[in-house]
Amino acid sequence: MVINGHDGAGTALVLAASPVGKGRLIDAVSVLPALAAVPPAALTGTAVATLVELADPLEPQAVLTRLRAAVASPGPLALYITGQLHLDHKQRLPHFALARTTSSTLRYTALPWHWIAGELKLRRPGTTAVVVDLVADAAVWERLAARPSELALGYGIRVYGRIAPPPDRRTLATPEYLSACTTIWRSGARPSLADLHAQVAVQVGADGSVLLAAPPPQGPATVPGQTGALTPPPAPPAAPTEQAPGSTPDPLPGILDAARAGRHDEAQAAAQACEQEALRAYGPGSPQVIHWLEVRAELAHLARDAGRSCELWMAAAHARLQRRQAPDDPDVEGAVDRAHHQWEQLRDAHAARALAPALVTLRGRVPGRQRGALHLLRRRVESLHTLAPPPR
Repeated sequence: MVINGHDGAGTALVLAASPVGKGRLIDAVSVLPALAAVPPAALTGTAVATLVELADPLEPQAVLTRLRAAVASPGPLALYITGQLHLDHKQRLPHFALARTTSSTLRYTALPWHWIAGELKLRRPGTTAVVVDLVADAAVWERLAARPSELALGYGIRVYGRIAPPPDRRTLATPEYLSACTTIWRSGARPSLADLHAQVAVQVGADGSVLLAAPPPQGPATVPGQTGALTPPPAPPAAPTEQAPGSTPDPLPGILDAARAGRHDEAQAAAQACEQEALRAYGPGSPQVIHWLEVRAELAHLARDAGRSCELWMAAAHARLQRRQAPDDPDVEGAVDRAHHQWEQLRDAHAARALAPALVTLRGRVPGRQRGALHLLRRRVESLHTLAPPPR
């Protein structure tokens, strides 16, 4: 298996989780012992690979941190996810349950699916594959029947796997799809993901499940037993407007390549030029301008400039709020969460104190999904003031 022709170093991130107690629908971690016997390079289809395994993690922010680190890796990325999906009652958005997730704490203890999509959107198209073995609760299953693209992860992200309906009462599902993949890998075979999926689909059967297969360039894939397909949209979401025939190609992949090659000043200059062009063409506060603002924030993160990244993510959040997006809109929450995360990475107390008032005000307006985030932020700010006073 090779992701888009790469044969260098890859990264595999395995996320297996399900709630403890009666809310558990699938024994997600049961596949991990067998998966541990598979060489990491088999999971990425590259010559060598780094494996990161998250078994029954407790906190969504901790998972997000590991996911961001994997996304920032320059080579091919393979993400394997097994567990269960639930729909939150307030926003009706799918969440991936973690070990502490319950029906009443879902918004705070589960990983919002759109967080995964948001992190993957800056990956270069064709360098990322996601393999899922999931069980959906009744609400998510009903939602998927009406909107099969509900879990789509974006342009250029190839998605394979299975989503099963909720099991019968007192029945615990197992990750049969990933187990079948593991059996094939342990035999020494290294098929492409498309061939692997076709083989596994025959073994596990549809059995009322949705089998997901990334389409080839010619059109949707068809595999034996397939009941549905989770396909990316036909155009890159990175550019908020459609590209007319004959127009210039999307500059984002080249900008990201420059950043990952360490040419951070070049990448920032190019992104800023794109933002200015969008400003002239579409006006202040337009989705096109906000898009490039968020790209610049991510570039600052890649350059390890946490302070600048925090500032830009806060600016993006304010821009979205000024467009009358709600404080609990996923894009608004995501921008504030990222600003908060970057602020936490600051090791310069003076810089942290300088950014703190604006972040506290913004966090008060956008509490986010992490319970007590504002309280924790205020406590951290108070602790900063007990340190040496800022230089005069």
